[in-house]
Amino acid sequence: MPRLGDARPDPADKHGAVTQSLVPLAAEPVPQRGGRHILPVFAGLLVAMLLGSLDQTVFSTALPTIVGELGGVNHMLWVTTAYLVASTIMMPIYGKLGDLIGRKGLIIGALTIFLAGSVIGGLASSMTWLIVARAVQGIGGGGLMILSQAIIADVVPVRERSKYMGVMGAVFGLSAVAGPLLGGWFTESAHWRWAFWINLPLGVAAIALAAFFLRLPRHDARIRFDLWGVITMAIAVTAIILIASWGGTEYEWGSPVILSLILVATVFSTLFVIAEHRASEPVIPLALFKSRNFVLATIAGLFIGISMFGALSYLPTYLQMVTGVNATVSGLMLLPMIAGLMLGAVTTGQLATTTGRYKWMPIASMIGLGLGLWLLSTLRVDTPLWVLLSYLFVLGVGVGLGMQILVLVVQNSFPDSQVGTATAANNFFREIGASLGGAIVGALFTSRLTDLVTERLPAGGATAVDLNSLTPAAVRALPEAIRDVIVGAYNDALTPVFVSLLPMVVAGLVFVVLIKEVPLRSGLETS
Repeated sequence: MPRLGDARPDPADKHGAVTQSLVPLAAEPVPQRGGRHILPVFAGLLVAMLLGSLDQTVFSTALPTIVGELGGVNHMLWVTTAYLVASTIMMPIYGKLGDLIGRKGLIIGALTIFLAGSVIGGLASSMTWLIVARAVQGIGGGGLMILSQAIIADVVPVRERSKYMGVMGAVFGLSAVAGPLLGGWFTESAHWRWAFWINLPLGVAAIALAAFFLRLPRHDARIRFDLWGVITMAIAVTAIILIASWGGTEYEWGSPVILSLILVATVFSTLFVIAEHRASEPVIPLALFKSRNFVLATIAGLFIGISMFGALSYLPTYLQMVTGVNATVSGLMLLPMIAGLMLGAVTTGQLATTTGRYKWMPIASMIGLGLGLWLLSTLRVDTPLWVLLSYLFVLGVGVGLGMQILVLVVQNSFPDSQVGTATAANNFFREIGASLGGAIVGALFTSRLTDLVTERLPAGGATAVDLNSLTPAAVRALPEAIRDVIVGAYNDALTPVFVSLLPMVVAGLVFVVLIKEVPLRSGLETS
């Protein structure tokens, strides 16, 4: 029986409004398609996506060595922040341009810019040039993930697309852990510059695959560049990411710098909304928010980003401090989480293609995510290692069940002519959520850690321990009584933070329950 109110995108609606109609919920048949011609294109897109996501984290473990060689410790944070700011700003720009002029030339251009940044970084002789290289990489990298997901929408119908999106989600999750591991391995076994040089053969291969195998329709749309939208968005995004990066670390949360950044973020976010309302071709059209499923899926994705990256930001430090392992081993200990994420993402992708049913997936994702966070909140210093790893696996399954399916829900809510803009907007807010997740967890964790150490150390002991310079090796060298206090404080400071994220997951569960299960389209638009 048909359901009243199920949303189906109207391809004739150029502003992206979603019309309401009577549609049967029964899944549409999947046409028999030969997938062989898709494989080389898909391989190139996976490489592009891997490069873009990997470089968000690859330098996190190499930074101490880089700073020691190039100097400029005061600018160390910008090595990561420059990439994050540039890539986040570029996401909606690539998404919009791809819808207007086509995506083949854009992804080749984005890969070329990314490789140019890699060459600059590989040859960098100072921190200034290294930061410039990371910014250039970010300008290209912002398009790699967005364009990869949008190009799949150009060549594969939504129903069939879910299995490809599942693999993409698995690659994205893998890069979250592989980045720090590769950075550490390059630094210890070869040289940190190989974190740049390794991009060249992979990037050239991705360009070649796109150039020879990617066949996309041409667009003749006239570009009306949303200048004020881009400017206001860039300032707002920069302020938000600096707040997330500097708050509680470089500057106190109540410092004039952070308060000024909060004011700038608020003012320019408001100006951005005004600019998008007036623009003829807005970079993030406000009409997207008329789609119920877009709003619900984007908010849910933002919550998943906050929870996933909030946990990932401090779990390696927790593992090193509490279990006593080194940086490389702590990264390897996150593999169960990534295995769970990959399993969840690939399985949901295949099931969505086979059955056409997907609403249960983000619901299960929120339940699994909440369960994983609650289990992590029960950790103790003496928790067996296998138990800790199993908890990480549960958290990973929770993230994997929903991450890419929510992107698919967004893509299915709009005509293919708007899929790049919609996908970019969804990823844009998730990236903001990831930045805020690390900041939220960091603020709660460091504040609680300082209080616990001060409270638990014997008289005079607190002044003898500098938390800002405390490393795992330094902790192991402390007298046993003080070491036990520090280790216990790390455990008791971080585990309650996981509980503090649960209300957000519950809210996300409510949002995904409200998503309407619209049949996944089985055909591609011809115009």
